[in-house]
Amino acid sequence: MSLVTDVFEILADPTRRRLVEALRTGEHAVNELVEVVDIGQPGVSRQLAILGEAGFVRVRPDGRRRLYALRPEPFRELDDWTRRYRDLWEARLDRFAAELDQRKKARSRDKGRRASAARPSDSPNKRGGSAT
Repeated sequence: MSLVTDVFEILADPTRRRLVEALRTGEHAVNELVEVVDIGQPGVSRQLAILGEAGFVRVRPDGRRRLYALRPEPFRELDDWTRRYRDLWEARLDRFAAELDQRKKARSRDKGRRASAARPSDSPNKRGGSAT
């Protein structure tokens, strides 16, 4: 299994993703994270251990507490990996945007043509004078 596959497997779990989101704001003790993810302390500790083994979090003792924080390295590696595919998606999105723009312009032109075709033209009966 590759590093990237491992990363996606680790981050696939919604509880772990919520923990990662909570840790974006800085260090947190387990009891603080329990409130955020709304699962019990043993569950949070288990998920933090998985994140720690995968290198996503570091632990710092603070007296009797253990503070957890994100490590930037795995996120940089993930960003490096996704960057290789960003050009592919950006090129496709650029082509998609150009196509949408062309369709919008075509609809606008069609609307203008229909509006001018729907205007009443001068008819012979409406020319000055009365027909008697």
